[in-house]
Amino acid sequence: MTTADQLPSRRLPAWCTAPWLMLLLPVLYSLLDAALVARDAAWWQVSLSSLAAVALFWRRRFPVTVLLLTMPGSWVDAIWLAPITAVYTVAAERPRPRIVVPCGVLFTLVEFFHWPLPDNVVDLSRATALDAIQAVMLAAGPAATGLLARTRRELAARLDELTRGQEREGRLLAERVLITERGRLAREMHDVVSHQVSLISIQAGALQVSTADPAAATTARTIRELSVRTLDELRQMVGVLRGTGGGLPDAPLAPQPRLADLPRLIEASGLAADAELNPGDRPWPEAVERAAYRTVQEALTNITKYAPEAAVHVRVRAKGRRLRVEVRNEAPPVHPAETLPGGGHGLVGLRERAQLLGGTLTAGPTQDGGFEVRAELPATRS
Repeated sequence: MTTADQLPSRRLPAWCTAPWLMLLLPVLYSLLDAALVARDAAWWQVSLSSLAAVALFWRRRFPVTVLLLTMPGSWVDAIWLAPITAVYTVAAERPRPRIVVPCGVLFTLVEFFHWPLPDNVVDLSRATALDAIQAVMLAAGPAATGLLARTRRELAARLDELTRGQEREGRLLAERVLITERGRLAREMHDVVSHQVSLISIQAGALQVSTADPAAATTARTIRELSVRTLDELRQMVGVLRGTGGGLPDAPLAPQPRLADLPRLIEASGLAADAELNPGDRPWPEAVERAAYRTVQEALTNITKYAPEAAVHVRVRAKGRRLRVEVRNEAPPVHPAETLPGGGHGLVGLRERAQLLGGTLTAGPTQDGGFEVRAELPATRS
């Protein structure tokens, strides 16, 4: 680290570069210049010099017009600051040579052929040469500085544009890497999970064929149907993650679950559940129905993991313009010795889904030792 890096950066206060101050300062020092130069001048000379200074208020909107208004005061009263500021503004705001050059030449001629004109206007002498050089420098210096300021602003704008372009390119690259990684994870998830679920389906099919127990055959058939359905949904999710529809560009997505599918879901759960499904006669948005279905599904899955022997109560009913979903299990008579693994992401995802729809989701233990999941989903997002 260099010494310059160690020193704290010194920046001017914000008011020092305020636009109103930058507009006012040239007018003030031009008025001071006019007052000093025209102390013993006639009233009309003072008026022309004051007009040149006050006209600087409009120099950014009408730079050429303001320059022309400063010329009479510069010619009769030898003021410098107002016309110099006007030449600078013309070069900074109208940088085309066909505008800057005539304005600079005009100021040079006005400054050289000053009023009152002498008897010998062009005197080939050293004093005349110095006057000519001074007139040229008074016009060329502000013009060059104005062009430099304009170039600096354009370079700063270009640099800012390049910086934003690099940031945008970086974001696109990060998104591309994310998409690639997402596709890789989707392939791995498909390979691992589909293999395990396929084995479950095959074993369930073999058990269904070989067993003589009707209850075991029914359970095996249910397991096989759930495995096949899980594979279909997994294939659809992997297709979404990889940016395709189930591996094929034109493959349609599987039908999304609705409220009408809840009875079959509750029956297939194998839990001792009583259901009260009264969503009303109004048509609910598809996203609301899907969120309600997923809420019941996740709650039943958690009950299967942690309290499979508990009594379950499922309530889905309309409450005004909101759909209330309640899934509650009572205290289990026997806690399972070994539960299925869970990452705790299901309820978090359900809560986020409800919040995106403008609703709420709460989950927690009840006073009798059970657990309750409650969601309220609005018909329309407020």
